[in-house]
Amino acid sequence: MGKIENLPLFVTKLAKGRILFHLYALLLFLGICLIFVYRIRHIPRKEEDGRWAWIGLFLSELWFCVYWFVTTVVRWNPIYRYTFKDRLSHRYEKALPGVDIFVCTADPMIEPPVMVINTVLSVMAYDYPPEKLSVYLSDDGGSDLTFYAMLEASRFSKIWLPFCKKFKVEPRCPEAYFHTAVEPQEPVMSKEWSTVKILYEDMKKRIETTTKLGRITEEIHKEHKGFNEWILVTSRRDHQTILEILIDGRDPKAVDIEGQPLPTLVYLAREKRPQYHHHFKAGAMNALIRVSSRISNSPIILNVDCDMYSNNSKSVRDALCFFMDEEKGNEVGYVQFPQAFENITKNDVYSSSLNVIMEVEIAGFDGNGGPCYIGTGCFHRRDTLCGLKHSKDYKPDWKRWNNREVEGSTSVQEETCKVLASCSYEENTQWGKEMGLKYGCLVEDVITGLAIQCRGWRSIYFNPERKGFLGVAPTTLLQSLIQHKRWSEGDFQIFASSHCPFLIGYKKIPLKLQITYCVYLLWAPNCLATLYYVTVPSLCLLRGISLFPEISNLWILPFAFVIILHRAYSLGEFVWFGGTFLGWWNDQRMWLFKRTTSHFFGFFDNILKLLGFTKSGFVITTKVAEDDVSQRYEQEVMEFGTSSTMFTILSTLALLNAFCFVGGLKRVIADVETLVWERFTLQILLCGLIVLINLPVYQGLFFRKDVASLPTSLTYRSTIFALLACAIALY
Repeated sequence: MGKIENLPLFVTKLAKGRILFHLYALLLFLGICLIFVYRIRHIPRKEEDGRWAWIGLFLSELWFCVYWFVTTVVRWNPIYRYTFKDRLSHRYEKALPGVDIFVCTADPMIEPPVMVINTVLSVMAYDYPPEKLSVYLSDDGGSDLTFYAMLEASRFSKIWLPFCKKFKVEPRCPEAYFHTAVEPQEPVMSKEWSTVKILYEDMKKRIETTTKLGRITEEIHKEHKGFNEWILVTSRRDHQTILEILIDGRDPKAVDIEGQPLPTLVYLAREKRPQYHHHFKAGAMNALIRVSSRISNSPIILNVDCDMYSNNSKSVRDALCFFMDEEKGNEVGYVQFPQAFENITKNDVYSSSLNVIMEVEIAGFDGNGGPCYIGTGCFHRRDTLCGLKHSKDYKPDWKRWNNREVEGSTSVQEETCKVLASCSYEENTQWGKEMGLKYGCLVEDVITGLAIQCRGWRSIYFNPERKGFLGVAPTTLLQSLIQHKRWSEGDFQIFASSHCPFLIGYKKIPLKLQITYCVYLLWAPNCLATLYYVTVPSLCLLRGISLFPEISNLWILPFAFVIILHRAYSLGEFVWFGGTFLGWWNDQRMWLFKRTTSHFFGFFDNILKLLGFTKSGFVITTKVAEDDVSQRYEQEVMEFGTSSTMFTILSTLALLNAFCFVGGLKRVIADVETLVWERFTLQILLCGLIVLINLPVYQGLFFRKDVASLPTSLTYRSTIFALLACAIALY
């Protein structure tokens, strides 16, 4: 017995094959050094054509080398964690702490109420003592449609929770479960299973009908006093605090159909007024932290996006293995689970799976000091979110948290908590600065996680075999590009501010972790070197200026070696973590598309912001798609359909490289006897590769006739821009 009591609740293991990776990195570094030697020794003389193009290419390659060094630091020492939930149950089953779960939504049209309540029901049904769970929904849309859906969910939970326990349901999201589950064969169980499914479908139909109607009927309005709050609502951006405790876990009558207690369930729409900045998701989270401190005040907080339902009912216990470990648990500030998606197609046309990021890079963060906070699927220690600095003497008193008594009836609590979600509450306080999630950044999650680490807390990355959470990935190209534009802009905003890891993290977090953060913080400036590399060599090919060694020259070997080795490793890594060859090719395409559009706009928006010309804006990615859009997505047909400026850039670059490729081939064929092709082999291959990777763009421009093709006006515009660039290069 004594031996069991002393065993750790989790173990850490190094990734396998690190020696091979270190050898790969060393060989690639030697190849890069030889390329730089060639670039420096063969700089064209001042009177020669292409001198500045050569220098620009050298600087681009120098940047790529710096960024490759950062990615190598990230991949140098990834680690993986494994938990022992049986040991946790053996020691602490009767002393498990309370857990507050925050679900955030902002727009019932973009984030449908049915999807929101599926996420809510999935976290209410965790394999955890229900009296110790409290679920809070922050509705920044202030919608009575979402409130109605929550009211329906509170009723259905009385049936759903015992059903999940009886049938050992996984996942515990009704929509996801009934979509994939097979009806039991045993007659009695089959009848109960079918009954619950019908009840869910009926609830779903009622919610969708009301959502489509766009308003609450008089009949529904009479069902709950909470609907009276919307009589005073002027608009979604101008209303009082609306707070309703739909299930009070303290109430002895709050039980399911089998008499077991239910989790506390709270709906919150914080106060919004036009004259106050509401700080987007960060403001919503901070309001939830304060309100929950008065209602349940659990020591552990989980936050999930409204589209990220729980896919693993054991996730809470997994997270607690880190927080409650006797040896290392006291230093853990938050436990981050990976971001995964349920609607990824076989070959992941928009490279949305984030497999390599979640399987390799975030594990690399953990090996270098701790993962960044990615905004969803994260378990926090409440103390860390409230600004507490870590000290060696820190030791949580789990019994104190569990024995805390909350006074006041449900109605009294509702009224007293409303002030905590008012617009003026944060004035002249440290909220958004030293307390709660930080304000003033598009990626409030990353900057908040960094601040927690700088206060001495350790973060943990846990990637279980069965994913903890599943969400919805973008189903159109424009959605994906806009999402990455926000991410890259916010990340670079951190790098270019006083919150840069090298400044705020100096002597507070390891240097290798400071460097590791740069793998994302430097996404935006990557656009400059990438844009140069996909335009200048092609234009120089058209003009007849060689920027690479001849194919018969020995200096070609370092270029060939680096290109082949680097891409081979990339392909191997992608396939090793569950991808396909075509999926890797799509990933390379999206890598190019994002760097030349999303990161480009993210970079220059930051520059304009620093100069005082623009302000930050938060764009919600739509979580629902039309049937025809979904069909094309499932068929892996790229979705265009609009005249976005991003598409203009993509089309112009694609056409420019096509023109240059044809011009370069014409030059080679015309001068075949003089072996001119030897001088331009690498440029032709580079240009041809860009043409090949842009095949979906050419299809959208010239061959597709559906509504998702590129508009004719954009085709004309892009053609003119590309021809103009070629004409300038020639003359």
